[in-house]
Amino acid sequence: MKYNKLKIFNDPIYGFIRIPNDLIFDLIADPYFQRLRRISQMGLSYMVYPGAHHTRFHHALGCMYLMQKAILALRYKAVEISEEEEIGLLCAILLHDIGHGPFSHAMEHSIVKDISHEHISLQFMHELNRKFDGKLTLAIEIFTGKHPKKFLNQLVSSQLDMDRLDYLKRDSFYTGVAEGNTNADRLITMLNVVDGNLVLEEKGIYSVEKFLMARRFMYWQVYLHKTSVVAEQILISILKRARFLLDKNHQLNASNALMFFLSNEVRMDNFDTKVLDQFSKLDDIDILSAVKEWQDSDDFVLSTLCQMLIDRKLLHIKVRKEPITKKKLDNKKRKVQQRLGLKNDDEISYFVFTGKLENRAYNRNHQNINILRKNGKIVDVAKLSDHLNLNALSNTVTKYYICYPKEAV
Repeated sequence: MKYNKLKIFNDPIYGFIRIPNDLIFDLIADPYFQRLRRISQMGLSYMVYPGAHHTRFHHALGCMYLMQKAILALRYKAVEISEEEEIGLLCAILLHDIGHGPFSHAMEHSIVKDISHEHISLQFMHELNRKFDGKLTLAIEIFTGKHPKKFLNQLVSSQLDMDRLDYLKRDSFYTGVAEGNTNADRLITMLNVVDGNLVLEEKGIYSVEKFLMARRFMYWQVYLHKTSVVAEQILISILKRARFLLDKNHQLNASNALMFFLSNEVRMDNFDTKVLDQFSKLDDIDILSAVKEWQDSDDFVLSTLCQMLIDRKLLHIKVRKEPITKKKLDNKKRKVQQRLGLKNDDEISYFVFTGKLENRAYNRNHQNINILRKNGKIVDVAKLSDHLNLNALSNTVTKYYICYPKEAV
């Protein structure tokens, strides 16, 4: 069959997004990439913001669109980017999140053990490179930071990359949280390259401040919203309990892909092409289907957790500036054990637990956002800012939480 590969996507954020070449079309059409249509961009945030149902597929296309604009802006300033490097950049940004598992970050370490989505993305890229006869070799070099032009990697992965520019704007749009909206066009227009590194011209200093503040707001109001946090923790606990029951030869129904990961401990050293193939068949649908099925389980812990998630009758969560004391935790556990009739401390820990939230809008120790001053000097944005104290934003703010059934208040 012959396809018209000059496709156009109508995106609610940017309008029409054109597919620039046959390779990009074929990558988007590949089952590995199509799977991203079934991976939620924001995990369980839709339990707080009903509109947050957009997917990693939306996000990847948006990042590619912004990368096209960044390439044009840099070329206009005589920054040399060859046609091959352009294709490599577009492929790298398109595939940068292809390794996300169900519900994105919510379950990043629940399906596999101590393997980041970036590592899995790289495994997908290597497999696609094999499928496409080495056409992604340059994209992989850029993605891994091995290309001699450092700014190419910085466009894909840094504190001012196309990934962050898109997800802040996109997530702000779909949640309705206006504080997260950023002026991506202005920031991209101000990009430049000095000594092989990405910089921002001084005229864009206030746009960067707005961008960093937007990121801080989005983390506290959206990504680390206490209801989203407790929903994600319940989902993690559901998979933990399912694993425990399967180890005890308890009968559970789930898709073949999900059952594979529940029955096997997948680590970095055994994540091979067979595991990758199983991972590629796993998406949000597998998880939701299992949760719906397990709410009728004869195991009290598993069925109760699943019902909480399905009916949105979540655990109560309290967030504090100070760590939760052992006395308070033990007191809650004792009340819950008496009310629910739980057998041991392991079972109680599914319903009463603590954790912490961390937010740092700007990391001064990792690929700084450098400003190109009119006199040619390069200065870190936190040192140059006079409008907001970006030094304060570079500090990690930590909050602590405790979760327990509402009736145990």
